[in-house]
Amino acid sequence: MVSERNQSKHVCVIGAGPSGLVAARELRKEGHSVVVIEQNHDIGGQWLYEPKVEGEEALGKSTFLKVHSSIYDSLRLFSPREIMGFSDFPFVVKKGRDMRRFPGHRELLLYLQDFCEWFGLREMIRFKTRVEYVGMLDSDQVGRDLKWVVKSRDMESEKVVEEVFDAVVVATGHYSKPRLPSIKGMDVWKRNQMHSHIYRDPEPFRKEVVVVVGNSLSGQDISMELVDVAKEIHLSAKSLEISEGLAKVISKHDSLHLHLEIESLHEDGRVVFVDGSWVMADTIIYCTGYSYAFPFLDTKGIVGVDDDRVGPLYEHTFPPSLAPSLSFVGIPRKLIGFPFFESQAIWIAQLLSGKRTLPSFHDMMQSIKDFYHSREIAGVPKHNTHDLANFEYCDKYGDNVGFPHLEEWRKELCISAIVKAEVDLEGYRDAWDDVELLQVALQSPHFTQFPRST
Repeated sequence: MVSERNQSKHVCVIGAGPSGLVAARELRKEGHSVVVIEQNHDIGGQWLYEPKVEGEEALGKSTFLKVHSSIYDSLRLFSPREIMGFSDFPFVVKKGRDMRRFPGHRELLLYLQDFCEWFGLREMIRFKTRVEYVGMLDSDQVGRDLKWVVKSRDMESEKVVEEVFDAVVVATGHYSKPRLPSIKGMDVWKRNQMHSHIYRDPEPFRKEVVVVVGNSLSGQDISMELVDVAKEIHLSAKSLEISEGLAKVISKHDSLHLHLEIESLHEDGRVVFVDGSWVMADTIIYCTGYSYAFPFLDTKGIVGVDDDRVGPLYEHTFPPSLAPSLSFVGIPRKLIGFPFFESQAIWIAQLLSGKRTLPSFHDMMQSIKDFYHSREIAGVPKHNTHDLANFEYCDKYGDNVGFPHLEEWRKELCISAIVKAEVDLEGYRDAWDDVELLQVALQSPHFTQFPRST
């Protein structure tokens, strides 16, 4: 529903990664007063590479992690740059920088810095400041004009500031808090156990026997990087049915072995797999994904995280009884992120200004219930609730604010990269077999709207 009302709210955005930056831009564009609180020294969130991980707990069990980014030094994008930009700010090639279609992680950070400078967002951001508490000013006001108390700590002076905001947008990302498996003997295995969250380069594992748990994108990447350094790499997966691309990599390297899941770990260093085979390992790297975590957020139990299901959230964004004064940007996974974050940000900004309204509490709760039911029927585990992998959903979501649908070329380039990785895991990022589709993309309004390729 659309209204002509235009209310200006005082809004706190937590996090200056991609979702936080675009949220700040859209909120300000809608006339709101915005403060972005960022714990790091610069923008970028996950894309702000942090090489120093020595102070971080190896399995990431701390409530507040010292290291936010999980990026390793050699990481290249898994998707082509053409599909990744915000709707009005294409991710173009720039001379003197990483010009590859699947560039290294620093190039995406530079893109975000360009975005920040182009739209003058830096002035809204408080750096080196950690949010330690977010709660309702008066919990009796649930369902009415809520205000939020935000307590933050200056990381250098240790000074704590308490402020009141009309609304809070949580944009803290979801690739920092390690998700760990439950394996018999994890607590007694005395050798090196770590989550990929603090993996940076292969050198520390030279001549070691390394077990990599999980054949996700990062698990595959790290395994391939270790083959030139480690004595042996044992990749543990849920199934021996793997992609053609991974099978080719394994066949090329005598030191890389595929196993089923781990049955147990033993104090003498043995890692025993479910088929009874075992290895004596020096290090175990858990490439087992990440969990949603909001240790600063106190909603009196209204919003919770249950087996990686954040809820209840209407359209993965709004807790029905607290919306729109509390919202989340960037919860969904397995989609083309930046345009989706942008559509979320626009909707939040327009709801807060009164330009649009949400459905009733009952209708939002029913929608959430129906969604959960559909996932159960489809056999989707609870911890994959927010894994959408659905272009149609992104388009439908954007319809709430008249956001343009994903271009066909963007969808096709996304699918093309996934298909090529299945077949050629080592070389797909440097393949140029979709030149015609690439030309369609580069000649589209997204790239021709204004020149930025210098």
